[in-house]
Amino acid sequence: MSITDRQLDDAALAVGVLQSLRRRAEDRPHSKVELPLDIAREMTPEDAQLLFHELRVHQIELELQNEELRRAQLALEVARERYFDLYDMAPVGYCTVDDQGQILEANLTAAKLLGMPRSALVKRRMRRFLAQDQQVLYQQCCQQVRTTGQTQSCELQLLSDAAAPVWVSLAVNATQSPDGVSTLRVMLKDVTERKLLDAQLQQRNLELERTREVADKANRAKSDFLAGMSHELRSPLNAILGFAQLMDAGKPAPTALQKSAIDQILHGGWYLLGLVNEILDMASIESGQLAMTMGSESLAEVLQDCQTMIAPQADARGIQISLLPGMPVRRVQADRRRLKQVVINLLSNAIKYNRPQGSVQVGWSLRPGARVRVSVTDTGLGLTPEQLAQLFQPFNRLGQKVGAEEGTGIGLTVSKRLVEMMGGSMGATSTPGVGSEFWFELALDGASV
Repeated sequence: MSITDRQLDDAALAVGVLQSLRRRAEDRPHSKVELPLDIAREMTPEDAQLLFHELRVHQIELELQNEELRRAQLALEVARERYFDLYDMAPVGYCTVDDQGQILEANLTAAKLLGMPRSALVKRRMRRFLAQDQQVLYQQCCQQVRTTGQTQSCELQLLSDAAAPVWVSLAVNATQSPDGVSTLRVMLKDVTERKLLDAQLQQRNLELERTREVADKANRAKSDFLAGMSHELRSPLNAILGFAQLMDAGKPAPTALQKSAIDQILHGGWYLLGLVNEILDMASIESGQLAMTMGSESLAEVLQDCQTMIAPQADARGIQISLLPGMPVRRVQADRRRLKQVVINLLSNAIKYNRPQGSVQVGWSLRPGARVRVSVTDTGLGLTPEQLAQLFQPFNRLGQKVGAEEGTGIGLTVSKRLVEMMGGSMGATSTPGVGSEFWFELALDGASV
């Protein structure tokens, strides 16, 4: 239990009363009291005995009062020692300030914060230790305490001759002595370290914001460059592919050697055109210029169309694609063209990175929140946890750069962005040596076909 000033004042008052009583009691035996001779002669033995008894009673009372006085003095000394230990050794600074703003007393922590010996602080004005631009704030805080009677707080910077400037959290409340003198109690808590950390964090945030702006500007420039280059490349590519197709279908028919060269031109041209289209999609997505035409689409029709489109690629590798039977056919909210692009990309990857004579299974199921999940599962080599962590990164082919399979490394990234633009999400799970499952979720339209 803490010792308050009021309790100390009451104890001191009680001790003063007992001391006064003791002095009066001790002074009386030394004072010369003379009984008139006629009264002394007329006293009977019984009266003398009664008088002696009364004197003994008073003596015992004085002894008891003296004992109580000793106990009160001991308690007062213990209370004072405890009070001053708590006051002086407190981890926060305490000051008592009068109405003129002069410091009446301070503990050791306050003296350390103010940079002066405690004895030298007495009669010093508190404003002397405040930065010039913060004295008004301190005065307003003190005025609010006197007006409302409630504790007020603020943060100020203390200045001193002997110590470096420190930031403190300052709390002020009002008190009044028994004789009616009002004072302010000021608590000071050092918050310099927090202020420095806040300033460093703010500076760091500013630097990060500037870095982000630079990165965004560079990213926009990259997207603009890719979009421009993609458009510039598509025109000559279309011309190359068109003339190659005319040569392939020309009369007379090309020779075997010419046919082989034309096939290579067509293969490379279509591959390059696909790469240009993917880069153009990526640039359009990053610049926010890719338009979506959302509508209610039949999931079964889209999946069936995609299976038909990818069937030649699967047959060429001996891969079997199957649509798993499941829930009733559902309609989803999507852009039909972009939905097909996503499914084709997942099926193409499942075929390219599958085992010889492997299989690909396509299924769908209801998910919480009126959503449907479409999953594409293959029987390929699978992915390690490290590879899974790098999925959906642009131009990252997960170690397939020197492999036999062609690819750009941005197909999955574009697919994920497209699904997210349609209000969905995409992810993957995999087991090395067993296979992988790529999935995406879209919102149900609420109608069955």
